[in-house]
Amino acid sequence: MNSTFAQRLTKNAGISDLIFRFALSLIFIVGGLGHFVQHQQMLERMAESPWARLIEAAGNPSLLLWLSGVVFVAAGSALAAGLAVRLSALALFVTLIPITVTIHIAPGHAGPFFKNVAILGALVHFFFHGSGAYALDRLYASRSSS
Repeated sequence: MNSTFAQRLTKNAGISDLIFRFALSLIFIVGGLGHFVQHQQMLERMAESPWARLIEAAGNPSLLLWLSGVVFVAAGSALAAGLAVRLSALALFVTLIPITVTIHIAPGHAGPFFKNVAILGALVHFFFHGSGAYALDRLYASRSSS
């Protein structure tokens, strides 16, 4: 590999943090808005789940859907901006686990299940590595250290 090209890649690698955070956040923001806009359809899907009784044991399905929508939109937006990234990743991870177990571990859901597994892996990355470059977290950290 050309050393100039490799230097440019290294110099601009931080942009991948921004792209990764933003791309990941979109699934939560759009999906979370769906919890409000398509509330009834999602409730019907929850009722059809083989784990519907488990969902109902956890709480009112409608309330759980509203709460998860709020977490997805709020924490997804914070993730996109690079604000409180570790906390946002943790909130999204904790919210996505029961959804994955109760909705996506079902016949015919292998694709969505493994998509969620990949998303959970990305959230683990941001929890341990933080926001990376081009993030409000970094901006605030640099201002507080000066």
